[in-house]
Amino acid sequence: MNRPYPVWMKNIMHDTPEAASVIRKLWIGETDRFREHLLRLDPASRANRFGTPVTDYFIEKYATKALGPDSVVHGFFVDGTLRGCAELRVSADHVSNEAEAAFSIEQPWQHVGVGSALMGRTILAARNRSIRKLYMNCLSHNHPMQAIARKYEADLRFEANDVVAEITNPRPDPLSLFREFMADGYSFATAILDAQSRMLKAA
Repeated sequence: MNRPYPVWMKNIMHDTPEAASVIRKLWIGETDRFREHLLRLDPASRANRFGTPVTDYFIEKYATKALGPDSVVHGFFVDGTLRGCAELRVSADHVSNEAEAAFSIEQPWQHVGVGSALMGRTILAARNRSIRKLYMNCLSHNHPMQAIARKYEADLRFEANDVVAEITNPRPDPLSLFREFMADGYSFATAILDAQSRMLKAA
């Protein structure tokens, strides 16, 4: 599988209608697409996502509950296929102003700006939900993800073989809310067109 060319990476950032790629939120009915994406991850990418090697069975169980009310998941789609995800989850102790972020990107689309674009969407979603502290755990050798975290001014803390990135968000304002509202409107339209396209192919 060929790596995407930089010329169409511009479309990832701008979400233009003619783009072969788009970043949008996943909806509750897209669990199968989320699971299939995780199953396509190579062993190293799986370990980077979950902090340890995981089996197909683990992914099957994880995916069934991933798109719940306590999460916001953005997906990176290429020609209608989910190739990367950013998951925003409320912390386990249910502290309302803290959340955790996790990222998974299939190998051919790594190191071309997808992770950075997904991180930006995740930070915006967290800010608009009044999440002040956003945490991300990654393995100590996952330098690309650490570089992305630094780009967004995260504080990095090394713990054993892990690195914890902490991002402090400002409070939401009308502009930040409007940015997410506009992105959601485009995402919904794109999802409808994608669903219609898949139905026509299946007919």
